[in-house]
Amino acid sequence: MNRPVTVDDVAKHAGVSIGTVSRVINNAPHVSRKARDAVERAIDELAYVPNKTAQSLAGQRRGSVVLAISSDDPGLFANLFFAQVVTGVNAVVEETDLELQLVLAASDRGRARLSRIFKARAADGVMLLALKENDPLSALAESSGLPVVHGGRSLDSEPRFYVDADNRGGARSAVEYLISLGRRRVATITGSQDQHVGVARYLGYREAVVLAGLDDSRVAHGDFSEAGGAAAMTSLLDRFPDLDAVFVASDAMAAGALSVLAARGVQVPDEVAVVGFNDIVTAQHTTPALTTVRQPIDALGREMTRMLLRLIDGDTPTSLILPTTLVRRESA
Repeated sequence: MNRPVTVDDVAKHAGVSIGTVSRVINNAPHVSRKARDAVERAIDELAYVPNKTAQSLAGQRRGSVVLAISSDDPGLFANLFFAQVVTGVNAVVEETDLELQLVLAASDRGRARLSRIFKARAADGVMLLALKENDPLSALAESSGLPVVHGGRSLDSEPRFYVDADNRGGARSAVEYLISLGRRRVATITGSQDQHVGVARYLGYREAVVLAGLDDSRVAHGDFSEAGGAAAMTSLLDRFPDLDAVFVASDAMAAGALSVLAARGVQVPDEVAVVGFNDIVTAQHTTPALTTVRQPIDALGREMTRMLLRLIDGDTPTSLILPTTLVRRESA
């Protein structure tokens, strides 16, 4: 290799988890002889030199990681996006000896709880999700001295370590697809504009429409919720009754938009084509089934956790932007 061999390299070579490699390096118990032998062979074959700093920190570890979400909405996990991210995070954590702590930290009370965890050194690392512009949660985590991985990016600064999806490119491809169908009066329902994801998907819409020489004024702002999508769709139909397509920045909002179109007697896709974003399970069960942009939500959670584990083990991973793909169903 032209770069230093990392714990991740050893884990892949041995066919085991990063946590297993770490336990072998630090002579921790509860490792099978088969796994230990595989790791030791990989270390020899790759000429891996353990990170002494990471080894010295191993004895100080608390055995847990935190997933902090910038929300205090009690209905948060009704949004299947968050449920799928947590599922992905938990799947990787379960491969280690670590415990997962989930903290909803949008309120002062939630952030105070997180601050107590940091001050007590009761965690080995933290993952942040759903940050808003100038979110105090980011500064709190970054000042903790712990490894920090961001799920997505923020509007005010780009974190050093993050995993994100290609939100802008995915949105652009969705709108380009609508235009390829002959739609010329394409509207959008945006996500929250105080979040990077909402702004990125709106910019993707604008790029596609403007490059096609079309009007980009058919816009209504939503909040990623089904109710927000319904309200935004109502506003669009009232202001732009001639629209023939709508790109919606999340599947939850698209479900709300479809309910309004049905109530107004608008035929989908004959009169108005609809494309969402995320490809949560709901997208397959709307009427009609939703054409949408699939982002790898479970993989987002998994890669965030793997990145955090590498930081805990003393490695320096590279931030990731995961690809998106258009999934065609009956709504467009």
